[in-house]
Amino acid sequence: MAAAFEVHQEQGGGLSEDIYQECLELELEMRSIPFSSQKELAVFYKGQRLKKYYIPDLLVCEHIVVELKAVAALAPEHEAQLFNYMRITQKPVGYLINFAPIPKVEWKRFVLSEFA
Repeated sequence: MAAAFEVHQEQGGGLSEDIYQECLELELEMRSIPFSSQKELAVFYKGQRLKKYYIPDLLVCEHIVVELKAVAALAPEHEAQLFNYMRITQKPVGYLINFAPIPKVEWKRFVLSEFA
């Protein structure tokens, strides 16, 4: 989260999600924090691999799903989206980060006990 706070401090709020994503990727690189960006992850239905992929904004340290937003405020559907991504990828920890608010970053951390 320190990297996200640094990005918001440097850029402020109100920019587009793709700008924040690129800035966060640079900040993670500068901090030597391993991550994958926009990596296609397989999704299955009843044991069958789907043609479609889940593409998380970031997968940090191979275990943390990060979903970025640049919206006025986080909504329950954003949380549901992250929970689904965590369940699909079987990753126990997820962060929902909203860069759009002007005064500060809005964020939430989630843990799925079934995968922890």
